[in-house]
Amino acid sequence: MENVLLEDEDDCPELVAIVQSDQIPVTIITGYLGAGKTTLLNYILTEQHNKRIAVILNEFGEGSALEKSLAISQAGELYEEWLELRNGCLCCSVKDNGLKAIENLMQKKGKFDYILLETTGLADPGAVASMFWVDAELGSDIYLDGIVTVIDAKYGMQHLTEVKPDGLINEAERQVALADLAIINKTDLVEEEVLNQLKEVVRSINGLVRIEETQKSRVDLSSVLDLHAFDSKNGASLQEKLHHVKTTLPHLDKSIITVTFEVPGSISEERLNVFIQNLLWEKNVKDKTGSAMNVIRLKGLVSVKDKPQQIIIQGVHELYDLEETRVAWDAGEQRTNRLVFIGKHLDKDVLEQLFIATVLNQEDSG
Repeated sequence: MENVLLEDEDDCPELVAIVQSDQIPVTIITGYLGAGKTTLLNYILTEQHNKRIAVILNEFGEGSALEKSLAISQAGELYEEWLELRNGCLCCSVKDNGLKAIENLMQKKGKFDYILLETTGLADPGAVASMFWVDAELGSDIYLDGIVTVIDAKYGMQHLTEVKPDGLINEAERQVALADLAIINKTDLVEEEVLNQLKEVVRSINGLVRIEETQKSRVDLSSVLDLHAFDSKNGASLQEKLHHVKTTLPHLDKSIITVTFEVPGSISEERLNVFIQNLLWEKNVKDKTGSAMNVIRLKGLVSVKDKPQQIIIQGVHELYDLEETRVAWDAGEQRTNRLVFIGKHLDKDVLEQLFIATVLNQEDSG
């Protein structure tokens, strides 16, 4: 990843280049208590799948996936013990966000190919994801591959539609908003109509998310791992995916929705940064009612002047990243900019008009 945002002493974000090398992919697993995260992780830790996976379990979750995975408090400090399991996986349990466990794990480099990091049921996966962008040392060893959320088919709708006190974001909604993959678990416990309603609500929150249905959290690991959701390797598939994302309508007054638009032409990278920073950092972009737009996830492909490759934009909360993909614009092809925003108080018309006004002028288009 390049252009990763850090805060200096004056609280002013700046960009730091990170060079990708032989990094280990990390997948964040999130979901409400009882949704089936632990069952999923137990499955991964005990099945024969010929993958060497290191799993970091958060002790505040539904309990340790394996009793042998020890988290012992010694003199007030957490003691982590990495256990090697029969199927080649490693496992440990932590009480923090997992950063120390990852640093500890890196001393065992060569024994594993992949890291799964479980978050607590109420955790904001965006805050955890941000660590991989702002910690340059960490970023040289590992990269964020994707965010997976596990949803309980029976109680998922109740969690997603729960109205929180004014100003607070529903945690289950936020987890779906940030997810690259949503695993709807326990599908055998509900009627097809209930399942379809739940899928509709999930897609109305996050128009980019892929949905997998399962029972007892048994999923094909190839659908969970190697998503490349945060790097340029998914440029070609993202182009196809962005074509099919639609702007959604809020299912509740204050709910999270997906907004997308496409604007033809080539743009200035400098002006694009201004547009994104106003939206994500300054938070001075308002909808028609005067509410500040709150972008939780941003994704897009754009055409930057004088660059032959398509540029991918990734954003999580206030962090964002621009990176060249491997996909080049065809000669004579109409260049275009397609952006998807997931968040609260989003207004497609206002966003599109602001984008055009900020990044395009007569001599830029074409």
